[in-house]
Amino acid sequence: MKSNDVLAKLDLVIPKPRCELNYQKDYELLIATVLSAQSTDKRVNLVTPILFQKYDIYTLKEADLKDLEQIIYPVGTYKKKAEFIKGIASSLVKDYDGIVPNNQAYLETLPGVGHKTANVVLAEIYGVPTMAVDTHVTRVANRLGLVNTKNVQLIEKSLTDFFPKEKWNRVNHQLILFGRYICKSQKPDCAKCPFRCPESRLKPSVK
Repeated sequence: MKSNDVLAKLDLVIPKPRCELNYQKDYELLIATVLSAQSTDKRVNLVTPILFQKYDIYTLKEADLKDLEQIIYPVGTYKKKAEFIKGIASSLVKDYDGIVPNNQAYLETLPGVGHKTANVVLAEIYGVPTMAVDTHVTRVANRLGLVNTKNVQLIEKSLTDFFPKEKWNRVNHQLILFGRYICKSQKPDCAKCPFRCPESRLKPSVK
């Protein structure tokens, strides 16, 4: 399968890919992405309006941990994530006056911010070509035969080698949304899938 074939089929089912985390400011996206770990974008979008209506990046670093925990409780692992929020806010205010920098190495030093989270933020805010590998991308890439590994570093390398660099951000969103809504872990909606993979149980309806 050629990259252009994959891109064309993803365009059929995910024609308008976008980040599904709601945000107004750069630090809001960064914190929302951290909150989305082991949670869902939908759940994060329920708590972030409350969080960011009450606090901005400057007041977050001084926020009471118990109050943060209460606000973000629905996203899970809330005690650890509350500490991450305060740590992120403190570092950004101290180092960049509250601005999220276009600096991958720095972002990955922040509490709760790993390589995937940094990729998401840099792609969305600065348009940096990246490939954020989450559980959806891992599942879809393996099912489609684009990779044969669960190692996220190898998957990122394989996908960035396979797809043209100017398409990375678009196809990254498409793979995530395709895995979230069609090529699901349980009961994939194969009738809506334009691909054929070994796990398919129904003939794809999209041609």
